[in-house]
Amino acid sequence: MPEQPFYKNGLRFSCRRCSFCCRAGPGFVFLSESDTLDISRSLDMERDEFIAVYCRWVDWEDGARLSLKEKSSLDCIFWNEGCLIYEVRPIQCKTYPFWADMLDSEEVWRSTTSDCPGAGTGDLVSGEYIASCAELDRSTRIVAKN
Repeated sequence: MPEQPFYKNGLRFSCRRCSFCCRAGPGFVFLSESDTLDISRSLDMERDEFIAVYCRWVDWEDGARLSLKEKSSLDCIFWNEGCLIYEVRPIQCKTYPFWADMLDSEEVWRSTTSDCPGAGTGDLVSGEYIASCAELDRSTRIVAKN
């Protein structure tokens, strides 16, 4: 019988809307095709125009991947006292902090969420929901440059 994940009974997490995960540090917000379409539609832009204005290509281990740009302050391009595209935010943002690699073990979870004030507090998030976020994170195909 496979070992149950440490989060099988849930984890406490309540987003404090502090925007720590969105600003003041380098990082990548990788985009799926559905992300590009949803965001570009919400901005009333063509997909290619959205990519030209708000995205950049990032060299990654398996080739170039599409990511949102950052401001010179290292804030997400869509952060301004909160997320400007919250209703259509990328899958990566929707599933945070329940990314597959952050759930490898309880030790990894604690170390990767140690700066997040919502981790370990607030509502008990079900193990089923956490597993679904991890699976969505794992299965999402990021737009890659041909």
